[in-house]
Amino acid sequence: MIDFSKARLKMVEEQIIARGIRDARVIAAMKKVPRHLFVEEALQSQAYNDHPLPIGEKQTISQPYMVALMTEAMELKGKERVLEIGAGSGYQTAILAELAQEVFSIERIRSLAIKARKLIYDLGYFNVEIKISDGTYGWPEKSPFDAIIVTAGSPHIPQTLYDQLAGGGRLIIPVGDVHTQDLYRITKTQEGMKKENLGGCRFVKLIGKYGWENEDFRKNDEP
Repeated sequence: MIDFSKARLKMVEEQIIARGIRDARVIAAMKKVPRHLFVEEALQSQAYNDHPLPIGEKQTISQPYMVALMTEAMELKGKERVLEIGAGSGYQTAILAELAQEVFSIERIRSLAIKARKLIYDLGYFNVEIKISDGTYGWPEKSPFDAIIVTAGSPHIPQTLYDQLAGGGRLIIPVGDVHTQDLYRITKTQEGMKKENLGGCRFVKLIGKYGWENEDFRKNDEP
């Protein structure tokens, strides 16, 4: 039998803290949320390893370090309203629920959204709302948001999402081609858009009206 609590603690110590994550609230959330429940039972033994895992529908649950890095970059203090684009299995959503006042999450794949919603609520996170939609439109009726996180790679920064940030709000998004991206923190300032490159990464594609549209997706996809 795997001791998931010990595996989770080891993950945080060796993959999160050792690699430079310092936000105590992020570290505490990652020690608490049971990552193994967000993957299929056959893969639970790998849930705390240092790599992404498939969750079905050609989607993945991100590498633990990347979850921590993106979450820390949001600089959450506890009172924020956060938008997540790409709920996936719901793991990142649960981390956000530990750290923010309200979490609004969009998932375009119905089967994933339904499973994520059930698990999130079963774990007692009632400050989360998940809907099935094209995430590149954002959620304008719930805006503005103090922070937005995009868990898929985009060919550019969607203006729709930037426009839904509150003043001083942060957008965390991977931007690049279909093979590799750079992770950016975009801050909405009085002077305009402030861009910070947080390093290289690789995510599944952000498919939608303001991401990889169908024609561009086919043209740039891997053979």
